[in-house]
Amino acid sequence: MQNRMNIAKITPSLYQSIQALDAAVDASGLEPRLLHLLKIRSSQINGCSYCTDIHIRDARKDGMDMQTLYMTSAWRESPCFDARDRAVLEWTEHLTQIAELGVPHELYERVKALFSEEEIAKLIVAIGMINLWNRIGVSAQLIHPRKP
Repeated sequence: MQNRMNIAKITPSLYQSIQALDAAVDASGLEPRLLHLLKIRSSQINGCSYCTDIHIRDARKDGMDMQTLYMTSAWRESPCFDARDRAVLEWTEHLTQIAELGVPHELYERVKALFSEEEIAKLIVAIGMINLWNRIGVSAQLIHPRKP
């Protein structure tokens, strides 16, 4: 398998804009753990191996334990996640699969009980951002070199 195209080279100004928004999301003040979880879970759902690999590596560098990372795809059945983690993971699943799942009011109320409106707005943008990266990764067929 090889990369289909290099979007950064083909449309550098658009790619730089995407990178700028991504940097703003990372600097938004959301807890790094929550950002890692939503990036990993969305990437898993979207089947983006490139992004899944990158975000698991980044989470490890930030000190997240491997058991938590292994259990992200089975978060409902795992004791590794607290209420805020679970809310972010469910919110991520619904926003990532919005056409199929929608965003039920009950879910919004559960998220609102744990996060401020500002945090929810930041989560929405963060989830949208990783979904954009996933679409770039999958459609351009990005391949992350395997490292031991």
